[in-house]
Amino acid sequence: MSSSSLFSSLRMGRHALAHRVVMAPLTRMRATRPGNVPYELNATYYGQRASSGGLIIAEASQVTPFGQGVPASPGIHSAKQIAGWRLVTDAVHQKGGLIFLQLWHVGRISHSSLQPNGELPVAPSAIRPAGQAMTADFGSAPFETPRALATDEIPALVESFAQAARNAQAAGFDGVELHGANGYLLEQFLQSRSNQRTDAYGGTIENRARLLLEVTQAAADVFGADRVGVRLSPYGRAGDSGEAEPLPLYTYTIRELARYGLAYLHLIEPRSSGAGRADVDHQDVPSAAALFRPIWPGVLIAAGNFTPQTAEQAIDAGHADAIAFGRAFIANPDLPRRLKAGAPLSPYNRATFYGGDAKGYTDYPSLDNSMV
Repeated sequence: MSSSSLFSSLRMGRHALAHRVVMAPLTRMRATRPGNVPYELNATYYGQRASSGGLIIAEASQVTPFGQGVPASPGIHSAKQIAGWRLVTDAVHQKGGLIFLQLWHVGRISHSSLQPNGELPVAPSAIRPAGQAMTADFGSAPFETPRALATDEIPALVESFAQAARNAQAAGFDGVELHGANGYLLEQFLQSRSNQRTDAYGGTIENRARLLLEVTQAAADVFGADRVGVRLSPYGRAGDSGEAEPLPLYTYTIRELARYGLAYLHLIEPRSSGAGRADVDHQDVPSAAALFRPIWPGVLIAAGNFTPQTAEQAIDAGHADAIAFGRAFIANPDLPRRLKAGAPLSPYNRATFYGGDAKGYTDYPSLDNSMV
């Protein structure tokens, strides 16, 4: 394949990328417990996948204990977690890579077994999502009806993202990405399906976008807007999400985000809206990147079932500036090298995606059949 597009340089906010192959944020549930602390195995995993001048977006990490949605997911709210993440950022920086941390609050996509003191998950409104939650013991149970956040709780919620950004900075991250996609809390506020509030955070599109914009400002106040990204899934269906008419909501939201001068906007394509739990390839759906590219003036990262060929095509067409790969990066620690060489890609093993140890995590071979 041609390397003229994927392997051209790119200015992304304060940072310069040597190529446009981005590692997507990937939940792997391999933090130590109790405490949800990253450790040496996680540092090995990310270090293997780092490349000089390449961007890694580290897995979603809860900004508060109340934001956790699956067992053994790392947090960014304690001193031990900061120290654990420092092992990761050091490993990536030693390879010449850049690494952002995705800041996460799952809202109603949780279970009381994962919440402090067994409390109910929180959400914009007390609407129970359809489907099954993952429990603290890696089992499953029906989602519960969440507790609606009171208006006077919102400032503390915003501050939890600001503190998480400060913690990410202390851990050595080069920036942060706000998780506003896949049915989690920030998207729950955005979409009328999950937000039926009547205060300043519900009702109109402007009100529903308010929390995301306040959190974006809070993160920008810590890192500088040019080291903050936002991830959205306008046509996604994960976590019982889905706006009936996405175009007005996301046109407004993306135009408002454009005012900040962010490092990037990260859009998940509809064809991958399964959020990792299953292979999904919806047909005849719009391309989020192509649709919203005209109203986004900055760097746009697209994600969702891209092949090397379709990634190249998206960049050549101007629909995206960089492409985030997920499952391909799981099974190919040296993915940028493989893509540049046109080498075959190793297959992934879905059974080892979530939880466990080194198997299916740090034991995938590089091109020379040794660990990178």
